[in-house]
Amino acid sequence: MDQPPMQATLFDTVPMVGQPHTAKFDLHCHSNASDGALAPSEVVRRAASRGVATLALTDHDTLAGLDEAKAVAVEVGIELIPGVEISCQWQQHTLHIVALGFDIDCASFLRAIEAQAQARNKRAGLIDEALQRKGCPSVLGQARSMTRDGIPGRPHFARALVDAGCVRTEQQAFKRWLGAGKVGDIPACWPELAEVVRYIHASGGVAVLAHPRKYRMSATRLRKLVEEFASLGGDALEVLTGGQAPPDTELLSDLCIKHGLRASCGSDFHKPGQPWTELGSLPPLPHRLTPVWVNGF
Repeated sequence: MDQPPMQATLFDTVPMVGQPHTAKFDLHCHSNASDGALAPSEVVRRAASRGVATLALTDHDTLAGLDEAKAVAVEVGIELIPGVEISCQWQQHTLHIVALGFDIDCASFLRAIEAQAQARNKRAGLIDEALQRKGCPSVLGQARSMTRDGIPGRPHFARALVDAGCVRTEQQAFKRWLGAGKVGDIPACWPELAEVVRYIHASGGVAVLAHPRKYRMSATRLRKLVEEFASLGGDALEVLTGGQAPPDTELLSDLCIKHGLRASCGSDFHKPGQPWTELGSLPPLPHRLTPVWVNGF
């Protein structure tokens, strides 16, 4: 019996007939528009050179790299999906939601992203003040100079602290000043999970819970999170991400099936030299799952 045709999607230009689980999709990566090391154009070229057919550039709380990435994607023949990784709150946990396939001209969505930028900017000032209280010089200006939009995150502060001679390495900066629970780990005033899912959907986009096993929560708490995410209309879990152990993939696959969620995959690439997060390096999604790019948004 013939299979029914797939519903039209943004991914229609990608040759995936008969191989929806094996075509190379990388739907989570970063450029220097946020905390990545490479320019958006370099990320796209690197992805294409590694066989990625469909890429989503998902910088933190900004769309600043998308125009540059789109121009190069056309040149190298790679399908670029509009993407952004949005910070939010759920029960005192900071979470990241990857938005895919949204209307980049949606006014309400653009206002929400601008609010995210303002929250990040305020947080940057608070981080610098906290470091100064512990005897560090102000490094905010240096950290800002490393970014495209002048809004640094903790990785930029880490490099600035190295440049200022406060620490020898970026790893030491996180261990001493910027890591979880340290003086520079300043929480931002992020929107609630429900609000983020709502405005992603209002823009026509898909809401994906990013790297669920990277959050500092028990498996029991994670199950509660996924249950609520699904009840809010969340669309997919990032079942595969860079550096993830096989048992975590199995747990996330089970949760997808239990809650009727689709599955996404993304390397979470930030810079070269980290093979566990290299672009296009993930294995295929488990065949028992429905990929996020199948059956529309």
